[in-house]
Parts: sequence; structure tokens; C-alpha cells
Amino acid sequence: MDMGGEERIAAPREVVWEALNDPDILRQCIPGCQSLEQKSPTELAATVKLKVGPVSATFSGEVTLSDINPPESYMISGEGKGGIAGFAKGSATVTLLEDGADTLLRYATKAQVGGKIAQLGSRLIDSTSQKLAAQFFADFNKAVVARVSRA
Repeated sequence: MDMGGEERIAAPREVVWEALNDPDILRQCIPGCQSLEQKSPTELAATVKLKVGPVSATFSGEVTLSDINPPESYMISGEGKGGIAGFAKGSATVTLLEDGADTLLRYATKAQVGGKIAQLGSRLIDSTSQKLAAQFFADFNKAVVARVSRA
């Protein structure tokens, strides 16, 4: 499953970059995130509770940042296991472009699911993934704009 999109954020690129690398902001914005712990500058451990159709599961996994080019882009990849519900793994390339005083955040993702969740069908999985991505980026946008307002 591949997906992509763009979000305009009313903040300078450096501020958006800092937020993308701030575990506290990410924890607030990731739908269903129960914990997010930074293990190193490029590694995070996460626990996320998600519901896809009739299947609800808690996924535990690792997230790694690579191809880091501050404050312009990076790749984030990870894998989570949800017990009998199955697994999810994927990656996203995130690019930040200056657009006047705003920043355009562009993302392109690739994901794969297996186990019970995969049996739900690609249409349900795709629509849930798009909804979760839209929720994350809307919440992330609000968090960054709030950070700029406080500064």
C-alpha cells in the first residue's frame, strides 16, 4: 500500500524540523500512541493502540530515522507487532519545503500488513491508513502552530 500527501504549516521550516524530531510532539500527534521513547537520536520505541474495522490491537515496535538531511528531509521506517492481530511495517519519506513564511510538508509512504488485519481487505486498510495519516498531520500542524504562537 502506497500513500502520499502534503500539509501546509504556518511556521518556518526549522521549527517544523525541530517538531518532527521532538518525541513529545510526535507522541501527542500519533493516533492511539500510548508511549514513544527516544532510545537514540535515530531510534524510537513506540506502543500504539489502533482499531481497523472490527480488529483492535496494541502494536509495539521500533522506529528508525535514516537519510537525515536537516532541515530538509528524512526517512522514517518501522515495524510493529500486534499479537494475533498481525503486524504492520512501513516507511515514509518526509520532505520540508520553504514556501514564503510557511512550510510545505510532503510525505510518501509504503506500508505492509499481515495477519488478521490483512484479512480485512485492502479497501478498509487503505481508508483507515489515510484517515490516520490525515489525523496525524492535522494534529501535528496544530502542535507546530501552537509552538510558534507561544514563542
